Amino acid sequence: MTKITLTVLAAGVFLFVAGCQSEKTSDNPFLKPYNTPFGVPAFDKIKAEHFEPAVKEGMAKHNEEIAAIIKNTEEPTFENTIAALDYSGELLNNVLIVFYNLTSANTDSTLQALAMQFAGPLSKHSDDINLNPELFARVKAVYEKRNELNLNPEQLRLTEKYYRDFVRGGANLDAQQQGKLREINQQQSVLGLQFSENLLAENNGFQLVIDNTDDLAGLPESVVAAAAADAKAAGMEGKWLFTLHKPSLIPFITYSDKRDLRKELYSGYFMRGNNGNANDNKQIIAQIVKLRKDKAELLGYTDYADYVLEENMAKEAVNVYELLNKLWTPALKRAKAERDDMQKMIKKEGGNFNLESWDWWYYAEKVRKDKYNLDEEMLRPYFSLEGVKKGIFNLTEKLYGLKYIQRTDIPTYHPDAMAYEVQEADGKHVGVLYLDFHPRASKQGGAWCTNYRNQLIRPNGEFVSPVVSVVCNFTKPSGDTPALLSFDETETFFHEFGHALHFLFSNTTYPGLTNVPMDFVELPSQIMEHWASHPEYLKQYALHYQTGEAIPDELVAKLEASSHFNQGFATVEYLAASILDMDYHTTADVSNINVEAFEKASMDKIGLINEIWPRYRSTYFGHIFSGGEYASGYYVYIWAEVLDSDAFEAFKESGNILNKEIATKFRTHVLAPGGTKDGMELYTNFRGKEPIIEPLLRNRGLL
Repeated sequence: MTKITLTVLAAGVFLFVAGCQSEKTSDNPFLKPYNTPFGVPAFDKIKAEHFEPAVKEGMAKHNEEIAAIIKNTEEPTFENTIAALDYSGELLNNVLIVFYNLTSANTDSTLQALAMQFAGPLSKHSDDINLNPELFARVKAVYEKRNELNLNPEQLRLTEKYYRDFVRGGANLDAQQQGKLREINQQQSVLGLQFSENLLAENNGFQLVIDNTDDLAGLPESVVAAAAADAKAAGMEGKWLFTLHKPSLIPFITYSDKRDLRKELYSGYFMRGNNGNANDNKQIIAQIVKLRKDKAELLGYTDYADYVLEENMAKEAVNVYELLNKLWTPALKRAKAERDDMQKMIKKEGGNFNLESWDWWYYAEKVRKDKYNLDEEMLRPYFSLEGVKKGIFNLTEKLYGLKYIQRTDIPTYHPDAMAYEVQEADGKHVGVLYLDFHPRASKQGGAWCTNYRNQLIRPNGEFVSPVVSVVCNFTKPSGDTPALLSFDETETFFHEFGHALHFLFSNTTYPGLTNVPMDFVELPSQIMEHWASHPEYLKQYALHYQTGEAIPDELVAKLEASSHFNQGFATVEYLAASILDMDYHTTADVSNINVEAFEKASMDKIGLINEIWPRYRSTYFGHIFSGGEYASGYYVYIWAEVLDSDAFEAFKESGNILNKEIATKFRTHVLAPGGTKDGMELYTNFRGKEPIIEPLLRNRGLL
């Protein structure tokens, strides 16, 4: 996913970094030029104690910049109002983009405490700008005469965006209503942070420790070795440690013959935030849902989904539900058939029990091996982390001509992170890329792509290149064996790299136009997954880590034949989470929500079978409750899959999935323009037509 945690400071201005130019001399690295290669953050100098004074200085400077716009006695124009607002807040943005990325990728108790400390003041600072009547008056004046100002298309779109953002931020509310909105915003900010901290504590707090070799039955040697290494690192040498991090969890519930232990570990996973302890998230969820409903109604919307979707391609909740329901029926039918196959396998093996959620991965793997003579461990040797990375680098070189030069002189935020300079084929600098692959206690779970600096063009014409980071939680190396990825992890790497390309290729004039609609943002990432699994490209990058031999045709054929296997489960668990998200944010009654009862009613309504949980249950649904970037928006992955499936057809129709001409067109019309045009306009400029749903249905085996 794209990590959209970049705080909105001035009616929609997203954070960007360009190296602060302050007259104030200080040892604080934020208050002077970074003096690093390409102006990346000076991670080798940044310390926790630098954040608070830098945030205070940043807010003060931002206030000065806003005051200068307001006090300008000249008639409001695009340059002295809209552009000036768009470029304001650079110092504060510089500090916060580093701070919030570190709270996800390399946090500790000090940063967590600072995040809580900053929440209130930053919420107030943002509201002071968004609700400033004098500033809004100037923005409105430019907006109302926008068609008379000879603005170019980007300037016109930015003007309309700022006016719309101010209105959506409460600028038209009266003083009493604005006061209430401020309270809501501040409470939401604190609650989202608390949800995130609770989830991190739950992820790190559960351990399954095994000290009996009999309890390792069924586990591959690589999994056992990794668990032994984790136990040793935790001071439990001679034992085996399994955690809720995916590289530990998924192999265990896939291969362990010990059903009681699979249940114990998986229960630890799906009960996160729902254990009645200090990290319980149920009450937080109830409060967040109510606050969002209150905010939406205050701003004149029916519900929070109505408020969010206005800015997305979907526009209305009915359109989201229509797509989800269209997919639900065939997906559920397929999932039930998959369940029945696994129940037959249980009976075949002499089992006298019904399949449960903690059994699904284990018996799915058995059925896959039985049907296709294929299991994950047969594939892993061909997907070493280093090999997959080279495959991605080579793919983007073939498509776009990119080159990657590892740089040891570029400071990184953690020793695990690697830095690369990205260049065009002719050696021209494109940007800086960080890659950070493995789990640690200081890192949130999952995988994401974020940035430490957006691309922008300064008023003097200087092009500022992006600084991008791909953060994952992949299987670690073990002993002499390198990190060997599952195929799911391989696809995740391709996915996140697609987001990185979107950041790297951005070419907009104004920082306020770098972002695209939420239901468009997954198109660049998900189209990359098609190359990960395409037989033609598999042969080029899936090389055995010991022999260097390409993945054999037999395995490629098995992988292709099994590509639709378990797609009922994968689609149903995703759709269930998407529907749960929409239900939370379209419900009319938000008073005293009982989270467990609400979730059950939502899933019962669509007929979710007992053997499958939503991909994210409420209490660990960080996408929608930890900051809320995907609130009323978890559907975007499947919405964008309609786009990416149709887009990849363009490469297939050309007869060459590495077609440089089509890739250049995709870069020009989809990856580079950012939010300078509507999402569907961007897509049709590339494809020449609107997308159809049939390629998605074919890819998932649902036709």
